[in-house]
Amino acid sequence: MPTPQAEPRICLPTHLSAADPGWVARADVIVVGSGIAGLTAALELRSHVGRVLLVTKDRLSSGSTVWAQGGIAAALDPSDSPQAHLEDTLTAGVGLCDTDAVEVLVTEGPARVRELIERGTKFDLEPDGDVALTREGGHHADRIAHAGGDATGAEISRALVAQLEAVRNDPDIEIIEHAQVLDILTSSGLIEPQENDNDRRVACGVTLHVRGEGQRDGVGAALARAVVLATGGIGQVYVSSTNPAQTTGDGAAAALRAGADLADLEFVQFHPTVLWLGSGAKGQLTLISEAVRGEGAYLIDVDGKRFMPDIHPMAELAPRDVVAHAIVEQMAQTNSDHVLLDARHLGTDFLKSRFPTIYERLLAQGFDITAEPVPVAPAQHYHSGGIVTNVNGRSTLRGLYAVGESACTGVHGANRLASNSLLEGLVFAQRAARDIAARMAAGELPQREPAPREGSSGLVMAASRSRIQRAMTAGAGVRRSAESLRVTLDKLGQVRTDAAVPESLAGDHHATPQAAEWEATNIHMVSSALAAAALAREETRGGHYRTDFPQISDEWLQRVVIRLHDDGTLVTDTAPLRRGEHN
Repeated sequence: MPTPQAEPRICLPTHLSAADPGWVARADVIVVGSGIAGLTAALELRSHVGRVLLVTKDRLSSGSTVWAQGGIAAALDPSDSPQAHLEDTLTAGVGLCDTDAVEVLVTEGPARVRELIERGTKFDLEPDGDVALTREGGHHADRIAHAGGDATGAEISRALVAQLEAVRNDPDIEIIEHAQVLDILTSSGLIEPQENDNDRRVACGVTLHVRGEGQRDGVGAALARAVVLATGGIGQVYVSSTNPAQTTGDGAAAALRAGADLADLEFVQFHPTVLWLGSGAKGQLTLISEAVRGEGAYLIDVDGKRFMPDIHPMAELAPRDVVAHAIVEQMAQTNSDHVLLDARHLGTDFLKSRFPTIYERLLAQGFDITAEPVPVAPAQHYHSGGIVTNVNGRSTLRGLYAVGESACTGVHGANRLASNSLLEGLVFAQRAARDIAARMAAGELPQREPAPREGSSGLVMAASRSRIQRAMTAGAGVRRSAESLRVTLDKLGQVRTDAAVPESLAGDHHATPQAAEWEATNIHMVSSALAAAALAREETRGGHYRTDFPQISDEWLQRVVIRLHDDGTLVTDTAPLRRGEHN
């Protein structure tokens, strides 16, 4: 079994530089995030525990779920089956899926989707009243439920937010908007000895900063018996992404600082068909859903040649990593920085009715998908890795749970199957909520008081953000190598993490702890961990493409795990796919 090679020491802060908390809130459970995972967890917990505190970085309705176009995958058709869904998921994951987690996903998924309908989600229907189903890349059956044609995430978010708004005045639930979580508070240990080294500390709350539009101002401490992180992805690690601006890896970074394990960080999904607006484009870019290819659109290069049928039997509906890599290769062969998505043959009326959101967004950018091929190129879209959890959402840090894109359940392996992300958030958020409720009913997870942690505080200047993003895009993007990753790590190592200390910058302007600097610090931390994991995995698999190790290797049928020692040293390790129960 391979072990990661020794690399230059990477040292990161164990907590953020911030003002001392000026207020304290208490709850049984804190849920961080308001996408499908956070909203589901909060609604489920409200029925089973005494008091829930839901905090979200922006407005309640602004989670990443809103941007999900294609749909949610589940074996809803009588001709389909959970077993067939499982097989497609395992194939897409290229040998690294946790089979137990996938089994949970596909068997519980249909019931969870039906519960979404009961909670008010209005999926598109067939004339006979059944849920309309379509197909996306990697699926061998029509099992993608969608809403508003291509506005599935927005509809799911609308329905769940409406449920929470209806109970906003309930004294057993508090919602704080415009709240950025800074660090996870931990206690100094457990009463009884445990085998797991991480049991020397327990998650017991969070520190957070609330901007003026929230109910509380400034930095505060929220204490609870359990913390659920549903903070979404890491899109802003790269120059361009389909993710909203708030996806700065806050949950993953906070969990790492607190001592939890992260895994599969190297598996970054670059969506094949993102609107190409030139080499200078940055920030959140327009996604053209895989469902467009599911309905029959195809890819051509700048010379008009269709190339995917020569690459994979499923052509444009091959798994996303296959399509993304093929596009990059075709771009290189044609000396171009984009390819084209051609949907004209599907017809104007069909495209406008099936994909109204995409049609309007492209039209606003000057492209008519009904009349011309649209320029596309891969861009960061989804992160298959994150905070290591078991099938009940438990992280390796007692009292800390993670659900949704911020978690690494093992469902996705090396590459997420299309439309499994909303389902994962839905299924495992409910399981986490029920696990927390059962443990609390059994007298577990008592409230504990926070204690100081070893290590140093840190802060990265906001001005360094673009520098970090450029380094990651150039060296840890769609294609990587040992050389490019070492250059990336070297550039990241040159970024000062002590910008809050005036003397550290030798008279240069130093940073004040505030939102932009906290985000830059989290981006730097996640970038460092991701690049280290990508350097360790010496093979090509799924969303991880190494030009110096272009073949898949059975020796790497294992996880790359990242953790932070108390002194701030980043440690890279390997672990078998099968995980034991976490505390």
